[in-house]
Amino acid sequence: MKWIMAAALALFLLVGGFLLSPSPIDSAAWQAPAPVAMSGPLAPNELLRQADLLARGEIYGPEDTAVSSEGVVYAGTQDGKIVRVMPDGKVETWLEPGGRPLGMVFDGKGNLIVADAWKGLVSVAPDRTLSILTREAEGTPFRFTDDVDIAPDGRIYFSDASSRFHQPDYRLDLMEMRPYGRLLRYSPRNGKTEVIVRNLYFANGVAVSPDGDFVLVNETWKYRILRHWLKGPKAGQTDIFADNLPGFPDNLAVDSKGRYWVAFPTLRNPQMDFLHKHPWLKNLVAKLPESLQPKPQAYGLAVAFDRNGKVLTSLHDTSGDHLQEITSVNPVGSYLYFGSLHNDRIGRLPLRAIPGFGEEQ
Repeated sequence: MKWIMAAALALFLLVGGFLLSPSPIDSAAWQAPAPVAMSGPLAPNELLRQADLLARGEIYGPEDTAVSSEGVVYAGTQDGKIVRVMPDGKVETWLEPGGRPLGMVFDGKGNLIVADAWKGLVSVAPDRTLSILTREAEGTPFRFTDDVDIAPDGRIYFSDASSRFHQPDYRLDLMEMRPYGRLLRYSPRNGKTEVIVRNLYFANGVAVSPDGDFVLVNETWKYRILRHWLKGPKAGQTDIFADNLPGFPDNLAVDSKGRYWVAFPTLRNPQMDFLHKHPWLKNLVAKLPESLQPKPQAYGLAVAFDRNGKVLTSLHDTSGDHLQEITSVNPVGSYLYFGSLHNDRIGRLPLRAIPGFGEEQ
């Protein structure tokens, strides 16, 4: 009897301590839209399984890629390195800047512009000299510099996913569901950093249109892509480019035909959609070990949109065995390159493998 009472007391203290301990978040309620049907151009297929796998087993977490004019593939890895995969398949460590390199793109002078989750917006010269371009705007430091693109006029657009949470705590940002994200612009000519769009629910992928008339930014937690107009009669306005997406949109990129490619690390999570309706429950779940929190489904997904936000096609790996947790789709020439936050490979798929997307298109 005494051991039963002791066990009951221990359980009471354990549960009571859990309930009374402070939560790391102060979450808000959100009603997620009903999931879109995975049919038509979104219908599951196995096209991603045709991708070649570069540097398989030799890298970890190549979140984004940038390809040089010589065909060398650059990527930032989980351990803070920038590696490059040579045309012959050899993998080299190009630089060890620390931090967490995420989105990256080459500028017109051959500098590699990197959105580093910890360091801010970074430029790496061809001789590997690293410069911090900017790390704060309007007095608020970047906590989660995420993706980057360069406009035709040379100005750099990039995202700060969250002004509250750092990259390892992205799940807390998701559960808190408050607009801590910003879309920003940096001018190399005068070193000025501007906030273009604020109050975003995890500002993620960024892509400037080929004509420079608008810039897209993914609002990951709301399953949508926003469009901010830079020129024309709507200049300064922000509207919705694509809404109620089938998963959590990550990086964005535009190809030479004006098609916008969006990476999806995973599909929508029904548990998370349910939790969003109950802030008090999210506050409790946030206190649990990460292993007991909702988990992403192993799945590979990328979607192409036209200039008006219409879905053109989708690429899937339904098991996630070949490519999963895709965080970037980088169209270069006649290929698509796929990065991942935690996988050990870079995918490369020829456009000709996609029905209707051959080079002649």
